[in-house]
Amino acid sequence: MSYFDAASAAPLHPVARQALTASLDEGWADPARLYREGRRARMLLDAAREAAAEAVGCRADEVVFTSSGTRAVHVGVAGALAGRRRVGRHLIVSAVEHSSVLHSAEVFEAEGGTVGRVPVNRAGAVDPSSFAAALRPDTALTCLQSANHEVGTVQPVAEVAEVCRAAGVPLLVDAAQTLGWEPVGGDWSLLTASAHKWGGPSGVGLLVVRKGVRFAAQGPVDERESGRAPGFENIPGIVAAVASLRAVRAEAAQEAVRLRELTERIRARVPELVPDVEVVGDAERRLPGIVTFSCLYVDGEALLHELDRAGFSVSSGSSCTSSTLTPSHVLKAMGVLSEGNVRVSLPPGTAEADVERFLEVLPGAVAGVREKLGAPAAPATGTGPGELLVDSLGKRCPIPVIELAKVIGQVPVDGIVRVLSDDEAARLDIPAWCEMRGQQYIGEEPAEAGTAYLVRRVS
Repeated sequence: MSYFDAASAAPLHPVARQALTASLDEGWADPARLYREGRRARMLLDAAREAAAEAVGCRADEVVFTSSGTRAVHVGVAGALAGRRRVGRHLIVSAVEHSSVLHSAEVFEAEGGTVGRVPVNRAGAVDPSSFAAALRPDTALTCLQSANHEVGTVQPVAEVAEVCRAAGVPLLVDAAQTLGWEPVGGDWSLLTASAHKWGGPSGVGLLVVRKGVRFAAQGPVDERESGRAPGFENIPGIVAAVASLRAVRAEAAQEAVRLRELTERIRARVPELVPDVEVVGDAERRLPGIVTFSCLYVDGEALLHELDRAGFSVSSGSSCTSSTLTPSHVLKAMGVLSEGNVRVSLPPGTAEADVERFLEVLPGAVAGVREKLGAPAAPATGTGPGELLVDSLGKRCPIPVIELAKVIGQVPVDGIVRVLSDDEAARLDIPAWCEMRGQQYIGEEPAEAGTAYLVRRVS
């Protein structure tokens, strides 16, 4: 089995396993106690904090260990907003932040705050000038991920940090996807990360709050972790997390070159091997191991099952693989195709032979799913009425797009196809199909049931 979902969770690094086993015997006692076992646990915890600070590029007393990366985000956002309550109640996030950041923003809005969402371009990157334009006198905090978890696009953190610093507004960086590769550059104020993203054990998060940043921890607090992460520290997990961080950093430069070559191979060859594919994310400013593409006329869940049966573990941002049946907020913000979406995220050590076998298996898997769904093999030809209605009510992705593709050739050039759909994904996938196929997306209109999406035939 080839595991290609490291962006969700990287396999446990051998160094993490060794450190975890060793610290289970040495770090089980309460580090707040003064007897021998407590002092030994405290030494392990302090050494881990020093090593984490070195990897991040900050002071040891700025580092807090939490129970997860998500918890670090929630604590960091809430504490920074509360600490700057007198400044105002305005939060800025990018449109493609991790759900943990967006959920924190939703809570803030529910409590009476306002949230500005900075858009991204089609590659998934923010423009620093857009952040600058979103800043207001009452902005208390801004949030920007160091790199996107779904498409791998690296964000201009240093430039955005400079804009925020000039305005006197702290920037929280979600560094979950990049901290295992390198420190985060720029003059940021807060940083969060999660150990299971770089090969550490799950259940260990990292929160860094720079000195001078106003911060007021919310909820019950105690004397541990500067009052910012109450409860008994998971010392074995923390030690293993930091040990693995140092280990992957030592290997990062060489491994990044190798993984970039493998992902570049996938980016280049998938469109050659599989027709009607859109490779998404920035082609240059991207993480070493992530490549994401979307396939027209494909049910994402069905494709993932086919690949799983062939021995490949991959993930997807497609609405068809979501319990909510709504498109990925990342793909939606980018304005790219969401149906048949596949994210390949290679863990360190991935064999070249496994990538080659994936490229051999993928075309047949996509073709099989398309055949089952009745996808068009070629566009229809001929002339017909100047307008056609496609009723796709009650049908989920990618059926509305498939039915549109089957009939677009039946109307004359400049003719209109009106697609009725009540699937939220159609709002994203029909315009994306038009761009890929060179047709004109006119817009949407309300309908008695669902929404009507209008497409004009151009060629």
